[in-house]
Amino acid sequence: MDVRTLGVDLAAEPTKSALAVLRWRSGRAEVERITLGATDSDIVAAAAGCDRVGIDAPFGWPDQFVRFVTAHHALGDPDTAVTGADRVPPAASDTRDARAGLVRRMTDDRVRERTRLIPLSVSADLIAHVAMRCVGLLRALDVMDRVDGPVVEAYPAAALRVWGLDHRGYKGPAKAAVLDALVDEVRVRAPWLDLGVSEAAIRASDDVFDAVVAACIARAAALGRTHLPEGDDAVLARREGWIHLPSADLEGLVVG
Repeated sequence: MDVRTLGVDLAAEPTKSALAVLRWRSGRAEVERITLGATDSDIVAAAAGCDRVGIDAPFGWPDQFVRFVTAHHALGDPDTAVTGADRVPPAASDTRDARAGLVRRMTDDRVRERTRLIPLSVSADLIAHVAMRCVGLLRALDVMDRVDGPVVEAYPAAALRVWGLDHRGYKGPAKAAVLDALVDEVRVRAPWLDLGVSEAAIRASDDVFDAVVAACIARAAALGRTHLPEGDDAVLARREGWIHLPSADLEGLVVG
């Protein structure tokens, strides 16, 4: 039976947003379609025909950051009484280390522990714009489970590192040769993946390439071949979101 996964490289604007639909069969996969300049409507429509979706965007904010902003906001409201544990600690922000809990989610720390890569901060970097767009998209997709539902959070660079592929230096127009070499590497390491008529577009755009990787991460999640949170981490991840890191090599994406 054919299975389809959707990968989305989400940006703050549709212009830099890409989607890729991969069709999986026994022992092989093919890039069925791509779209560069994907709107929310494009993504929702593509998701309707797919079994699993991977989106390269944060699904939430750090718990500490949410409490920090909420408490600070309430201090300026004369109609809201903020006392005791709800008051923002005055010495919580004098160093970067002191602010670590405000800028990094638990899942960001877990990714760093496994890959030595540090995801961009959803509360202190430009990716916050992407996260704001992602919230609306998750609502449109009726996502209730931010950990292991039909739509999962993807981080292409970390997945590439886990799979032993080059994960640095391929982004941007000036890096075309690096991206081209990376696509060559993928073709060697994953001969079962047919890029088809989309190959030129994948080689020409790191956004499209990342969408293909996100679709592969969605496939890994569908097969239960990604790391999932446990214990207290699982409770926190339901609010903050959870980045799915592959727990198996590329060959593990094709079965049968």
